[in-house]
Amino acid sequence: MNPQALILIVDDDAELGGMLVELLSREGWRTHQVLTAADGAKALSELQPEVVLLDVMLPDANGMDLCRRWRGDHPALGLVMLTARGDPMDRVLGLEIGADDYLAKPFEPRELVARVRALLRRGGMPVRSAPVLRFQGLDIDLVRREVVADTRLVGLTGVEFKLLVALAERAGQALSREQLSAAVQAGPYRPQDRTVDVQVARLRRKLREASPGTEWVDTVRGEGYVFVPRG
Repeated sequence: MNPQALILIVDDDAELGGMLVELLSREGWRTHQVLTAADGAKALSELQPEVVLLDVMLPDANGMDLCRRWRGDHPALGLVMLTARGDPMDRVLGLEIGADDYLAKPFEPRELVARVRALLRRGGMPVRSAPVLRFQGLDIDLVRREVVADTRLVGLTGVEFKLLVALAERAGQALSREQLSAAVQAGPYRPQDRTVDVQVARLRRKLREASPGTEWVDTVRGEGYVFVPRG
């Protein structure tokens, strides 16, 4: 983990931003604070931070839209959504569109630090020797976050992609709903079993549409789900 990592704070609450700057600086991390989406986009391009703390409600943009756009442009970026709204569906939506984590205000400062540290630890891990997981009829690009099935690009949400990678990296091994929940969420929040089932069902449907007649993910009764290489 890089102690000199840069954390970009994009939040129109200047007082909260100042508190975050002080909190994160005590951990030895560099920080940069902006109050608008426009300044955030400029800082992201020029400073290339490792992690962004992104407010959902900004005066000049919707944080959810920014999250989706920035995730597409910067696949390796650590993205933590911050919001005053604690609606579980907002949390699910944030994770679906590519956020790595989601914190409702007010939050415990130590929890925020722990989640940022977890993201930096993830980013500081050795790069996989195989940036693309290849199977007969299916390629999973871990860097570009792209999935190609039978020459067709499969449009997956952030959560669906993480589920597929978790399953494909352990091909042939059944993973429980709890394990899959942990794979898509860095913090302590865990989706309910039913939510995981819905997400896996969507993933399977999209893969099936891209490669008709092929099932990549099987249900293991009483255990969870398993990725089964075909051919």
